[in-house]
Amino acid sequence: MKKIVLLFALILSMAGYTYAQKYAYVDTEYILDNIPAYHAAQDQLDKISKQYQKELETLHAELDQMYKDFQAESVLLSDDMKRRREDVIVSKEKEYKKLQRQYFGPEGDLYKKRESLIKPIQDDIYNAIQEIAEQGSYAVIFDRSSGMSMLYTNPKYDLSDQVLQKLGYKN
Repeated sequence: MKKIVLLFALILSMAGYTYAQKYAYVDTEYILDNIPAYHAAQDQLDKISKQYQKELETLHAELDQMYKDFQAESVLLSDDMKRRREDVIVSKEKEYKKLQRQYFGPEGDLYKKRESLIKPIQDDIYNAIQEIAEQGSYAVIFDRSSGMSMLYTNPKYDLSDQVLQKLGYKN
């Protein structure tokens, strides 16, 4: 989407229609670095992630131990007992994978927590940028921290500090 907007802006500028347009940019990475609530949310997410990872590592260690014990004892076990132990190991592996998806999957607990903590901050930033764009009559505001390449930026067109002020933060 950002590439389409950039391409559209370039096409318009080549056609000579941008003589009255105003452009600016922001650095959302810089803005987020200056918002204490974002750092608190990131710290909370890191703690949750470490807790989930530790739980999964413990379960994985149990699974490894079960597999090693099975290999060591398989010579002494009957076929029926081997199948039972294999079923228990397979069941434990499924449990591990399910828990992994539950915690770290695309719709997992960590994703949902990130949505609840980070998205409101991002929405506030977006709304502040939108207000500044409307007040300043900007046609396009680019994000310097995204993957889009900006070879040169004049600091006088950087609205990042204005966004922070609009959000009530000092830079």
